[in-house]
Amino acid sequence: MSVLGESTDRETLAGGPLNHRIFLSPPDVGPDERQALLDAFDSNWIAPLGPEVDAFEADFAQAVGAGHAAALSSGTAGLHLGLILLGVQPGDEVFVPTLTFVATANAVVYVGARPFFLDVDRASWTLDPVLLEQALSSRAREGRLPKAVISVDLYGQCANYAAISELCRAYDVPLLQDAAEALGATFGGAPPGTQGAIGVFSFNGNKIITTSGGGMLVSNDAGKVARARHLASQAREPALHYEHREVGYNYRMSNLLAAVGRAQLRSLGGKVERRRRHFEAYRAALSRYPQLAFMPEAPWGRASRWLTCLTCGSESERDALIESLAAANIESRPVWKPLHLQPAFSRFECAGGDVARDLFERGLCLPSGSSLSSADQARVIERLEQQLSRRGAGA
Repeated sequence: MSVLGESTDRETLAGGPLNHRIFLSPPDVGPDERQALLDAFDSNWIAPLGPEVDAFEADFAQAVGAGHAAALSSGTAGLHLGLILLGVQPGDEVFVPTLTFVATANAVVYVGARPFFLDVDRASWTLDPVLLEQALSSRAREGRLPKAVISVDLYGQCANYAAISELCRAYDVPLLQDAAEALGATFGGAPPGTQGAIGVFSFNGNKIITTSGGGMLVSNDAGKVARARHLASQAREPALHYEHREVGYNYRMSNLLAAVGRAQLRSLGGKVERRRRHFEAYRAALSRYPQLAFMPEAPWGRASRWLTCLTCGSESERDALIESLAAANIESRPVWKPLHLQPAFSRFECAGGDVARDLFERGLCLPSGSSLSSADQARVIERLEQQLSRRGAGA
């Protein structure tokens, strides 16, 4: 028996190639990241900060067209610091789209402010500019404009900044861009992150590029980024002893993780293209099922397709697909549950919400990682087709 045959048999006996777990969006790392990590380790820059952090900040700022960047321990830390930099204080109101990961609103609560949720539009699944204009106009008449607006670039797609940025400028309300899910996307040909006063990215393990855990705050305002670094380093003053005039945070990225991030950033373009190919393969294979509708690509930009998302004919059909995939050892999940429906945020107001609720109830996220093999994607598609055909036959 050949070596290949022996390996195949061992893997099959262990629940191998035909039965291994297919994850939604696993880290895509390889020898370049390993070598970068070892080089940083061998340099003995182990503690937070170091030359790799400085280089990663410079590389990343250049990649997204920002003037300055601060490498942090998470995207959530970036959102928290971003709100502080914009002067948001206890009792202030911050506008937030309801269809997003919980971290977006958690950061608002961290600073003692109140999130006001707004629905998304069906054309992009991102913040609805019509509702934003109505809310800003209403607050202006009442003399209580929000302290900030947070936009979210959802599932790898930029929000409509031609409208959102203009509205924020017109009402003189700063815009904080949550681009955690959108690295590699574009708006009007430009990368995300600089359409507002501050942009924030995430390098969590499931993102397009990862540093295991980490994030980046970017801005064209050098003063804001310098203050972010100061606050993220426990707000230590430049003195011989440890001097602190204000409360700071332990939010800086480690030198080791920054080395991994630099290696990951170099392969960003290829990772995006592979995810976009996955999306197109899913759409080509499943377009014959009229009850399925894939997340549209907005005309103002190019989505990175961080996750391939679609809607099903009903919530029960979506749930049946998730259960069928799970039985085949394939990870999938619903679209984000709207924040105004989350128990932690149920006391806060929401403008609209029907679109986000519908997307949540019928929405499905499929395995989309840049390391997803053709064979594994075919396995996902086959399982979906089996379940869809079964339901069709039984209808």
